[in-house]
Amino acid sequence: MIQKWDDRYKEKGFAYGKEPNVFFKKWLSKFEPGTLLMPADGEGRNGVFAAQLGWKVTSFDQSIEAQSKALQLAKECKVSLEYLVDDLEYLEFKNETFDAIGLIYAHFSGDKKSIFHQKLHNYLKPGGTIIFEAFSKSHIHLRRANPKVGGPKELDQLFSKEEIIKDFKNYEISFLEEEEVLLNEGKYHIGKGSVIRFVGRKKVSYT
Repeated sequence: MIQKWDDRYKEKGFAYGKEPNVFFKKWLSKFEPGTLLMPADGEGRNGVFAAQLGWKVTSFDQSIEAQSKALQLAKECKVSLEYLVDDLEYLEFKNETFDAIGLIYAHFSGDKKSIFHQKLHNYLKPGGTIIFEAFSKSHIHLRRANPKVGGPKELDQLFSKEEIIKDFKNYEISFLEEEEVLLNEGKYHIGKGSVIRFVGRKKVSYT
């Protein structure tokens, strides 16, 4: 799997473009900059955008080719970000380290999704925010009709609103919708897709 992403990110140009995800851009701009964790940040389009707003960004991905592109983009945009090459399964941060987490097309295998979400929850400060966009389970049909729109082929790697509510149960929900959107993100997100969009604030105290 890592080889697949290395090969993709070795290609000329940026696989998903240099512009940030539209939903992420809209919502991140609403918050005062602080510390931000960007799992599966790929070539860094979202992490670099956040750094331009003044966020202290820690990005990671499994692909060293992605890291190279992200650092190139950061240099072009005259910002810096910490970029780690690692797998969330093995990566460790101190609990309650980050003010926000951006989960933009961070798709994990079905048996690890909830485990990884819990791990990320632990890294988020009370009162911190998660901004999430990823393909919904309904997307599987759109992908079959148009492979250029991208996304996992396996249903269990896709999301439902019910899964998000369950995984992030200790959150005040600012936004949660399943939407069909027209994606125009680089070479690999082109066309109509079905996505889950979620913004939640981690409760300061809960039982």
